[in-house]
Amino acid sequence: MMNWLTGSKHAEARKLVNQLKDASKRERARAELLRMGAEAAPALIEALQTTDLNLLPYYQAVLARLGVAATPALIYSLLNAHPLIRGRVAEVLAHTKDANAVPALLSALRGEFYTVRGRAARALGAIGDQQTVRPLLEALKDPELEVRTEAVKAVGKFKNPETFDNMADLLLEDPQIEVRQAAAMALSETRHPQAVPYLVLALRDPFWWYEREGAAELLLKAIEGLGTLAVEALLEALTDSEGTVRRYAARLLGQIHDPSAIQPLGLALYDTHFEVGRVAAESLARFGPQGLKVLAETLHHPEAWLRQHAIAGLTLSGDKRIIPVILDMLKDPDREVQKQAIQSLGILKDSRAVPILQAIAIDRRDREMSALARESIHTITAA
Repeated sequence: MMNWLTGSKHAEARKLVNQLKDASKRERARAELLRMGAEAAPALIEALQTTDLNLLPYYQAVLARLGVAATPALIYSLLNAHPLIRGRVAEVLAHTKDANAVPALLSALRGEFYTVRGRAARALGAIGDQQTVRPLLEALKDPELEVRTEAVKAVGKFKNPETFDNMADLLLEDPQIEVRQAAAMALSETRHPQAVPYLVLALRDPFWWYEREGAAELLLKAIEGLGTLAVEALLEALTDSEGTVRRYAARLLGQIHDPSAIQPLGLALYDTHFEVGRVAAESLARFGPQGLKVLAETLHHPEAWLRQHAIAGLTLSGDKRIIPVILDMLKDPDREVQKQAIQSLGILKDSRAVPILQAIAIDRRDREMSALARESIHTITAA
């Protein structure tokens, strides 16, 4: 009798799962499946083998809503089903966070299929059971990129400084940039002061930025995420022997926006590396009147490249009160400073600049200046 009843319920559940494909029936089918509770789980797990990735989230969402009622069926499938289903089951367990699934997830973490190992690591991180830290640290050595990535994210969720050295092994030594990026974000998300030295050490490693500056953006985001915790280390990095490191430090100090960085950034304007000075000027512009005062004073410096930086920084402030100052810089004796002033007037889009720019545009003896002036005029009048 029980076998017949179970079979009947399973057939009903499969029918309801099939209705999830129909947008007009989906809400009612979802409600009925949730009402069935644990009896709906096997049919939903069967559906996880779908090749339609648009439907997969619906099946997983209902299983997740079933919560602990679905755990026995999910555990069985995690240990016995096709690898495709096992991985998708682990994703569900990451949402339900049922600690009863921990033994099965630890078994999956040591299993044959790397996709399952990676998703098991993700689920263990979501559940947050302390007994899983050691196995997750072992998973940091997994030969597969996906597993190391998910394992370091999971370890980071425990926010335990005793694990930071292990996480830093990936941050500083992993051959795959994707794994290093995951380690950087995992350390950042701990929001722990002891994570700072590791991330700033990574900033000094050319693996992150030599011929792959796009990859470094995630590292910069990770350091920025630590906020004022990172300021002291970044001020030190602002004097690093490598120009790229100084440039990144200047940029981050502007983004973190701690007032203690204003004076050091003012000194960084004089950096012999052109890009460092430029970024320092851009960062100072983020500090409002205090930063703008430093930039305005630099407009009178005898070095042309410093005056150029100052104009660029002032322009980024967007403050229209600087228009007369920028217009005055059109008379600067240095050509590059004049060019920067013309471009800045276009960026600021203030109509007061048009008559003066027109005078430059008309004089075609200097074709480059004329073209720059015409481009700025077009930008202003099109605004």
